[in-house]
Amino acid sequence: MTFDLHTHHNRCGHAHGSIRDYINAAVEKGMPYIGISDHTPLFAETDDHPSPEASMAKSEFPEYIREVLALKQEFAGQIEVFLGVEADFLPDHVDLYRSILHAYPFDYIIGSVHDFDGVSLYDTRHWEQLSPEGKLELKNSYYSYIAQSAKSGLYDILGHVDALNRYFPGYDKLRTEMADYTLSTIAAHDIVIEINSSDELWVPDGWLLERALHFGVKVTFGSDAHEPSSVGEYFNEIRKHLIEIGYREWAIFKNRERIMLPLQV
Repeated sequence: MTFDLHTHHNRCGHAHGSIRDYINAAVEKGMPYIGISDHTPLFAETDDHPSPEASMAKSEFPEYIREVLALKQEFAGQIEVFLGVEADFLPDHVDLYRSILHAYPFDYIIGSVHDFDGVSLYDTRHWEQLSPEGKLELKNSYYSYIAQSAKSGLYDILGHVDALNRYFPGYDKLRTEMADYTLSTIAAHDIVIEINSSDELWVPDGWLLERALHFGVKVTFGSDAHEPSSVGEYFNEIRKHLIEIGYREWAIFKNRERIMLPLQV
């Protein structure tokens, strides 16, 4: 039973295709469930659309909700469409995001860390200039942000945990006790983590997923598709990988309620 809870579309400024295109791609692949989860606007900024290549405008957000809900009705009987959203974890603005997002009928909210302590997830140059001690300190800071996001209570899913592994060479070789602290915090707050397949290097990697299973952390799947053709990409490979590690179920969400599905062999 295939699904994909992490997809984008052209409103965010760095994805291609309409919401309908992503739903049609899922239908063509025989998927029973598809989640639409584009980036939120930058609600804490004064301007309506301060970052057109990263997120939608604030004025576009109500229409995003209306369109997904309309397509949910239109495609009923062909595929179940879930209304989701990906919201950055911004510690100083959690309450603002909570007040806005809780006003809409989301099926789930994905929380992702893209910036932490003034460092971008994609800033390879910053990483490479650090000493070994500095790199470990930065990794600990990143894990601290993930743990804080789990504690916030705003999110159902944590998106692309350990995505730094894609952009920071040698990141995966650094072992830190903060990994276990973060995973135990996620488990204690009963938040699901996503296995993100938007790159051939899936995240989290096998080591962190084994630790996640040890702490009882539940998982879900998201392709993070920015092209309709990427919907559901690597789903079967990741399903097999999870079974090998020891997982036997994973989650989807409806009306902010978690539903566990079996990981069929």
